[in-house]
Order: sequence, then structure tokens, then C-alpha cells
Amino acid sequence: MKNIPIGQILLESGYITKQHLEDALVKQKETGKKLGDMLLDLGYVSETQLAQALSQRLKVPFIDLTTTKIETEAVKKIPEAVAKKNCVIAYRINNGRLYVATNDPVNFYIFEELKIQTGMEINAQLATRSSINEAIGRVYSAATVSNVMGDIDKEYDANAALMQEQADASEERIDNAPVVKLVNTIIESAYRDRASDIHIEPFKDRTRIRYRIDGECVEKMAVKPAVHSSLITRIKILGGMNIAEKRIPLDGRSSAVIDGVNQDLRISTIPTVYGEKCVIRLLATGDEKARKITDLGMTDYNYEMFKQIIRCPNGVMLVTGPTGSGKSTTLYATLGELSKPNVNIVTAEDPVEKKIDGVNQCQMNEKAGMTFAAALRSILRQDPDIVMVGEIRDGETADIAIRAAITGHLVLSTLHTNDAASTILRLVDMGVAPYMVASSLVGVIAQRLVKLLCPDCREKILLEDPADLKLVGKDKPVEIYQHHIGGCRTCHNTGFKGRTAIHEIIVSTNDIKELIAANATAEQIGIQARKNGTRLLRDNVTDMVLDGKTTMDELVKATYSV
Repeated sequence: MKNIPIGQILLESGYITKQHLEDALVKQKETGKKLGDMLLDLGYVSETQLAQALSQRLKVPFIDLTTTKIETEAVKKIPEAVAKKNCVIAYRINNGRLYVATNDPVNFYIFEELKIQTGMEINAQLATRSSINEAIGRVYSAATVSNVMGDIDKEYDANAALMQEQADASEERIDNAPVVKLVNTIIESAYRDRASDIHIEPFKDRTRIRYRIDGECVEKMAVKPAVHSSLITRIKILGGMNIAEKRIPLDGRSSAVIDGVNQDLRISTIPTVYGEKCVIRLLATGDEKARKITDLGMTDYNYEMFKQIIRCPNGVMLVTGPTGSGKSTTLYATLGELSKPNVNIVTAEDPVEKKIDGVNQCQMNEKAGMTFAAALRSILRQDPDIVMVGEIRDGETADIAIRAAITGHLVLSTLHTNDAASTILRLVDMGVAPYMVASSLVGVIAQRLVKLLCPDCREKILLEDPADLKLVGKDKPVEIYQHHIGGCRTCHNTGFKGRTAIHEIIVSTNDIKELIAANATAEQIGIQARKNGTRLLRDNVTDMVLDGKTTMDELVKATYSV
């Protein structure tokens, strides 16, 4: 009964309904969990809402660590191991008191221990567990980077002459603790900065390390050229690659557990003038469930068109766009919607980026003869209902995919084209007969990724330039938002926070099929598609600009054409 007040607070605050509270109390009796945790598990409240209600009940101030300045001197008072073990972080010192964020402000034993360790009075503040863990990762990893860089500089300065003599031998040794620490720190830091790729690039006077965050490369650090060889060797060992081979491009895979999340890594190296350039791609974790298509930015209007396509029992659905536009993520989300116990789904991928429960996924291996075309032939003998081909790269694969669709299978795949209408002509250019494309194609989804403005620091401006007004279809000046240069703490000083997908969907109706069979141009197909209700990429991103979600620069980058 002692937990009911938290439920009452959440109810009075409007966070939950009476029905939610009753459901949670029933489930609580079955599981024995705390009421707050039960409401969180059921998805009725967010972590922040629960923490604010607890703050009200326990009379402990609530603090939002994502917007609070964390003082380095305060952080140093508590060792990282202690902070992680007890889920606490010190963020301020004031009048001899140490202000500590915790998700368990009634655990007085922790505060007594901290008081003894730091020699200071402890002032506990309530924060969410995830924000504390994120702050611990962010703040301590920044300190680790500078410590590791210092260790590496000392080591390489002291042993410069010796390393010159023993360069070949040292490259194959991995007991170089600072380098091991540096690689781990780079990967952890990239994950916490929401990076999709890590670029390690050798130059004459330095090795540059950049992260791709929200589609932009951001330089994070530079190390001495002498460190480069050891750094690449360590990464190659992680990826199970041949450390002795430096003359040809190599690929490898690895995984790392960061903040309790299993992160898959895809590693690629290529020889350059000053040494091997390495790119580490941080893939969506294999443990995570595939996200729904609506979570990826598809509007309700486009989702209705998308549902028309995936309801078809047979045919080809293509997702198109440039490299890095989220095509694979859209396909995985589609498979997540289609995957049912009574449906046999088989995929041919290179590589398998995300493991989905209940889906048979095949990894391509060209050296062994497992190409997309060969795999597709075999898959059709495996009695599939739905086939997903990672990418249609040549005429042979396109031809088999089209034939599979005609013979009663639903085939999902990707192509690299600029818009939905030109995708149809690309299939014809690959050698597939127009009548085959017309009879098998059920729909095409073109997509791009656009950066979202940080809601905390975006700035309002008046759009007056006639050329820009023409792009958004307005004839009078309108108010829109742009990013704040220098950003804020929430968006890591970039002005942007996250990305979303924009879509252009063509459903292959009878009039579209007739145009395809008659060898119509992409322009003619596009005009008919718009009559049928297709909204162009530009229409979707224009709505986002006018709603204050993104900038004119993003509109131009994603959709501008001469």
C-alpha cells in the first residue's frame, strides 16, 4: 500500500489514467515489483515523469542532467567505478557541499560512504537512471580520452628512438595498454555522441579521428603519426583481420558492450599514402527489436500508401536512395511488420546488419560463390513467402527478383536512384523487359535523411529570399527556424539533434503499369504518380521546414536539383 501515493501523484499530474493505475496494481501483485517500475515497464509513464513524481513525494529536488552544467572538479571527487556501481554523479561544489545526482535518494548508506570518501557534506538530488548513466559515460570518457592521450604522448616521446628501430616488431604486439585503452575509449565516446561511423585517417604530421554524427563528419581528436600503426593493429585484431596484410583493403566485424548495450561494429581498412585508413561503422544493436516504420519518420499520409504496398501477397517493393539514407533500416522495419509465425521470410544480405528473430538471414560471400543471384536462386527453392534482397546490383539479380515476384513471392529490395520514378527506368536499363517490370512492381519508396533542429536552441528567422520562398511554395515572407551556431549542451554544441527520414512513395496502380509497359519517361511516370496522390520528397521536407523541425539548408541538401 505504501506505493499508492506515487500512483496518486502520477494520476493527479495527468501522467496516467485511473485505468492505467488499476492495470499496474494488478500486474504489481503478480510480479512483486515497485509500482513506479511497473508503470515504467508497461509504458504508461516516462522515466522523467516518474522521477518528477518521486521528487514530489520524497521532497527531493529533481534535476535534468541533459541541460545542467557538470563541473569537472566535482566529478573528480567520485571515482568512475564508484559512480557506475551506485549510479551517482557529482555535478557541483557549493559552500563545501558536494551536489550529487542519484536515482535512489533514500539510500543513505551510499551518501555516508561518499561523505567519508570525499570529506564533504553530500546534497542528494533526484535524476533519472538513464540520464545519470549517460552523464557518467560522457563526462568520465572525456577525462579518459585526455588521460590516455597523455599516456600515449609520454610513451611515444620516451621511446621514439627505440620504436624507430623496432617498428616492425611493435606493430604486431598488442600488449600496449594505452593503445588498447584509446581504441576502447574512441568506440565508447562515438557511441555516446550518437555517431554512426568512426574515421581514423593518417596524414603526414598527424592521425585525424572523426565521428559522423547526424550525417556530418566532426573532428574529435588527433594523435601522433607514430601511434597510427599500433592503433590500426589493435582495431584489426578486434575485427579478426590479418594484421600483416597492409597492401589491400580488408573487412572485419566485432562487437562491444557499451553502457549495457551490445553494439555491433563493422570495420573496413584501405591503404592510403601515409598508412591504412580505417572506418568503424556502429551498427544498430542486434539485441534491439526492429523499430516500427512510423518511428522512423514516415508521415501518417505516407504510411497509408505504404500499407497498400505491403498488403500485396506478391510483387516487388523497392526502397531507393543514396548510400547512408536509411534504406536497410526501412527494410528491417518492413520485415518487422510482415514477420508472423505463419510466414516464411528469407533474406540475402551483404552484410547482415541486424539480426531479426523469426527471419532466416543469409550472409553473402562472393569468394565462395554466394552472390546475390546465386543465393536468390537457392532461396526460391526454400519455399519462401517473402524474400528480402539486400541490394539489386546487376541485371541478373534484377531479373531473378522480378521472376520471383511473378511466380507468387513478395520481394523486398533496394536500389541506388535519386527519386521513385527513375527507379522504374533503372530496372529497364538493367535489362529487365518493361512488361515484366509493369506486371511485378507493386511500389517504390524513395527516401532521404534530414537533420532535426535542436528544440532547445533553434532560432526563429524571417524567410524573405525570393528563390527560397519559391522552394517552399510561398509568395510572401514566412517565419521559419534555423540552427543556433555553437548549439547548446543538449545537442553537443551542433544545433541539431537526431535525424528523420522523408519519403516519396509511388504505388503501382493500373495507369502507372500501363505507362511502364509503354516505355514512358520518368517525368511522365512522376506526373501520373502525383495525380494518384504521391507527395514528393520536397513536399515532405517543406512541411518540416514550415513546422520548425528542420532548416532550409537541409531542404536544399536533400532535394535540390537543377
